[in-house]
Amino acid sequence: MNTIKPIYISAFALLALVGCGASKQVSNTTNSDLVAISAPLNIKKKAPITENDLKRWSHLDIVTDTIPGMSVDKAYAELLKGKKGVPVIVGIVDSGVDIEHEDLKSVLWINTKEIAGNGIDDDKNGYIDDIHGWNFLGDSTKENLEYERIIKDKTLVDEATYQEAKALNDKKVAEAAAGKTRSEQMLETIAAGDAVLVKHFGKPVYTIEEVNAIVSQEPATQKSKAAMQQMLSYGLPIADLKVAVQKQLDDQVALINGDNLKTDYRKVVGDNPNDITDTKYGNNNVMGPDKNEILHGTHVAGIVAQSRNNVLGGDGVANNVQILTVRAVPDGDEYDKDIALGIRYAVDNGAKVINGSFGKSFSPHKQWVYDAIKYAEKKDVLIVHAAGNDAKDIDYAENFPNDSEDKVTEFADNLITIGALNFEYGNKVVARFSNIGKINVDVFAPGVKIYATTPNNTYKYLQGTSMAAPNVAGVAALIRSYYPKLSAKQVKHILMDSGIAITTDVIVGGKANDTRSFTALSKSGKIVNAYNALLMAEKMSK
Repeated sequence: MNTIKPIYISAFALLALVGCGASKQVSNTTNSDLVAISAPLNIKKKAPITENDLKRWSHLDIVTDTIPGMSVDKAYAELLKGKKGVPVIVGIVDSGVDIEHEDLKSVLWINTKEIAGNGIDDDKNGYIDDIHGWNFLGDSTKENLEYERIIKDKTLVDEATYQEAKALNDKKVAEAAAGKTRSEQMLETIAAGDAVLVKHFGKPVYTIEEVNAIVSQEPATQKSKAAMQQMLSYGLPIADLKVAVQKQLDDQVALINGDNLKTDYRKVVGDNPNDITDTKYGNNNVMGPDKNEILHGTHVAGIVAQSRNNVLGGDGVANNVQILTVRAVPDGDEYDKDIALGIRYAVDNGAKVINGSFGKSFSPHKQWVYDAIKYAEKKDVLIVHAAGNDAKDIDYAENFPNDSEDKVTEFADNLITIGALNFEYGNKVVARFSNIGKINVDVFAPGVKIYATTPNNTYKYLQGTSMAAPNVAGVAALIRSYYPKLSAKQVKHILMDSGIAITTDVIVGGKANDTRSFTALSKSGKIVNAYNALLMAEKMSK
């Protein structure tokens, strides 16, 4: 399952974003030695969230602001003021990063052992002119999903896995045929309703608040108001929603026509993806051949480390970070080989935290990735991984990479898996798309409507566990910066143990009739809190 993409729409009903207002029972961390923020048992949102607060809600405080953020601002104001940390390299294994972005240029990792542009592998690490990282995809952007690659080459897996992949493809084709008509109808509804409201407002862009305030009794305007209220509820500007729906339609048509099984996308890269020893491939262009294809990685990098307090866009979580880019995740499923080599590259070049906002449900060469995770553990590197956006329980459903071959016993203790939170503090606090798992999801963090850098000096809201993971990677980087003697394992457990526990029932998967105790959705039963984490790190470091 391709979880690299931020969640836009799912059956056009799964991402409605609503205002805050519900009450929620919470408790402090149960660690008796931790002097942490004290959350009252019942918190009610004081007022609808403002646009300014929404842009940085993941940094806000659960008590003061009544928003389930990570108390990042509070940590800077009360715990880090006047302190000096050490630089921390964070590896972003993703689709690529816009290293020319105004809000990222100052936080890029620079390989000082390499002389830029001389065409020589100066540091003899096997990668020529790798100044800011490495691009394992070369000039490739699109790629098959893993189950499609298995269907095209059944020798990759055993017969049972092949049949599972084939059944999934058949299901996808049937769903695409049914969804094609809905996508076409949705595009027609958007176009018609948008045209009426653009004329009504006399401007091309309008907000949900403006639409809600329409009082016209003219039938066409009322019809368009109702339609666009629904469209805007998906949390995207109309222009972006059109693009997302059109892409979904294009993908549906391609599935129906079997186009997904016809192209060898890897050919342009020039390597053998089934040979882990074939490492001489890719290039040093970490932005890849098309900036439009690096939106995801640029956004992830910004969440971790976009420059703080510079009046541009938003603020990154960590203030003393160098972003090392590993381009290994295409528009489609990542190859196990690229991920394994990408992790090793980041480790070998000094990363202390690696963010992995990607995942899939088939992994023919999973052992290569497992070995890379173990290698990172040996080198004291923490890997932060997104739990996935399929609203599934990954204690049962497959979600690679992971840190347990049997979904029970972990083979390493340096990988932390992150579920996603909504900004609404109540029974809808869990993002409706987020995967869950009492054993295989470790902790939750903000992942809905996260505002961060996107290519060409722009900023956007995106959402997904892909956004929750870098929020946690940012907190991990803070800990490793200010308390560098703590190990990756210690940082992982600080993030889990110091979080704020939610002890009441929440809606799971966006289904109002499916409510479960938040404590049953992850191993910790908690949401990450930077303030608490730094307090615990301070105590442990002594």
